Amino acid sequence: MRTQPFRSAARSAARARARGMTLLEILVSITILAMIALLIYGAFDSLSRGKKGEAMRADRAHQGRDAVLRITRELQAAFLSQHNPQNPGLITRTTAFIGQNGGQRDRIDFASFAHRRFEKNAKESDQAEIGYFVVRDPNVADKLDLVRREQTPIDAYPDKGGTVNVLAEDVDSFDLKYLDAATGLWVEQWDTRQVTGQPGRIPLEIRLTLILNGVPKGPPYSFTTKFTLPIQQPLSFGIPR
Repeated sequence: MRTQPFRSAARSAARARARGMTLLEILVSITILAMIALLIYGAFDSLSRGKKGEAMRADRAHQGRDAVLRITRELQAAFLSQHNPQNPGLITRTTAFIGQNGGQRDRIDFASFAHRRFEKNAKESDQAEIGYFVVRDPNVADKLDLVRREQTPIDAYPDKGGTVNVLAEDVDSFDLKYLDAATGLWVEQWDTRQVTGQPGRIPLEIRLTLILNGVPKGPPYSFTTKFTLPIQQPLSFGIPR
C-alpha cells in the first residue's frame, strides 16, 4: 500500500517537533535577538543624547539672553547723585560709574535704581551698587563665569562689597564700550571718580557683547546689543544753586 511512506513522514515530523530546537538554532535565535536589542538601544540612546544636547543648547541660549536683558535693564537705571554732606568726613555713600577695560573680559560697577525687595514691607530702597565681571570657576579648570555683585545700601566703596552670584556660565568674552556725548567717540573705559576720567557724567550709550562657549563640539553663542542710558545728569534736586 502507498500510505506507509506518508505515515513514516508524519511520524518523523512529530518526532522532530517533540525533540525541540537544536543548540545551533538556539544560538542563532539569541544572536538575532541580541542584534535587534542592540539596534533598539542604539536608537533610544541616540534619541536621548540628541534630546540632552538640544536641552543644553537651549539652556545656554536662554542663559545668555537673560544675562544681556538683566544687564541692559540695570544699566539703564544707572545714576549719579550729588546728595552728600558738605563735610567729607561725614560721607558714608558714594555713587559712581566705573567701566574697566580688561581686554575680552571687562568689568563695570555702578549705582542703579535696580534693587528688588523680596520681603513684604522690607525697609529697603530701590538703590543699589551693582557690578558685573568675569571670574574663574573654582571647581572647574579653564572655566570662566560672568558674575553679578550687589551691595545695598550703597556704601563709600563703589567697586567693593556685597554679595556675588553667577549670572552666566562658561564665558568666552564680556566686552563693553561707552559713547562719550562730549566727544562723540566710543571709549573702552569710564571712571566718574577721576578728574582725568569722566567726572559727573554717565555714557550716552553702551555697546555690550557677551560670548558664551558652545556646548561640546558646538559653535559659541554671541549676544550683542546697544542701548541708551536715560539719566545723564547727576541727581541734584533739593540742592541750593
